[in-house]
Amino acid sequence: QVQLVESGGGLVQPGGSLRLSCAASGSILRIHVMGWYRQAPGKQRELVATISSDGRINYADSVKGRFTVSRDSVKKTVYLQMNSLKPEDTAVYYCNLQQAILAYWGQGTQVTVSS
Repeated sequence: QVQLVESGGGLVQPGGSLRLSCAASGSILRIHVMGWYRQAPGKQRELVATISSDGRINYADSVKGRFTVSRDSVKKTVYLQMNSLKPEDTAVYYCNLQQAILAYWGQGTQVTVSS
């Protein structure tokens, strides 16, 4: 019903930047929330940032001031601009869409921050 495809991950040095993209397709309702989650090895999946269809944005404390989430309603795409990356940002980043009673997930994109 809804498909999410992430892209933009890769290997970057500490202090560097990456921009993740998530393209959505399918039956997207007017009222929904899209967001980014991440899961590091041996850790639980955690929320990074969300942006709702009415423009409300939330960030995890660990990324405030460094990451920026945005959306393009025409392209049905959500972005995550990641600046000042730290080794602890290393994780698989997943795009999420929540609407009505259902949640959808992308396949994930690997972000590795290392010297």
